[in-house]
Amino acid sequence: MENCISISMLNDFIFCPVSIYFHKLYDGVDTIMYQGESQINGTKSHQSIDKDEYTGANTITGISVFSNTYGLMGKIDMYNTKTKTLTERKKQVKTIYDGYVFQLYAQYFAMTDMGYVVKALQIHSMDDNKTYKIDLPQNNALMFQKFNELIDKIQEFEIENFQQKNLAKCEKCIYAPYCDKGKTDVVSR
Repeated sequence: MENCISISMLNDFIFCPVSIYFHKLYDGVDTIMYQGESQINGTKSHQSIDKDEYTGANTITGISVFSNTYGLMGKIDMYNTKTKTLTERKKQVKTIYDGYVFQLYAQYFAMTDMGYVVKALQIHSMDDNKTYKIDLPQNNALMFQKFNELIDKIQEFEIENFQQKNLAKCEKCIYAPYCDKGKTDVVSR
């Protein structure tokens, strides 16, 4: 598919679409050069999945998935073949952000497009071992609509027309020193 969207991109796009550009720009560069503590900890928390070191009865981890319906590709965290539960793991969950749910929805659509049966969705916070049940997309019309709107926004996004309006996001962004999209004093060219 020509304009395939990476599942991991969904949460990043909500935070700031320009962060995806910088993420791709720094691809291959040692992450210690630009990542902050929370990004490094998040990467470490996924190592057992990424290296297929997680073991559990009836559990599939880290498989590549693709949704032809939405043009999405990526990897799942965990799928329980017995309970038909799809789990997105996060290092520490304090708030269930829309981006977390949308990543799980994307995995769900990819799994179902590939013929898997998914009966339940959940987000697991690894630091405190808490699990949060998430409605299936068809059971939450508002979130399903927001998911579809996000896919449309990503497909229509043009970086040259973007200006970050939420400067608090820039303060938390690891790419802020290199980016002009959140600066109000930038002169148009």
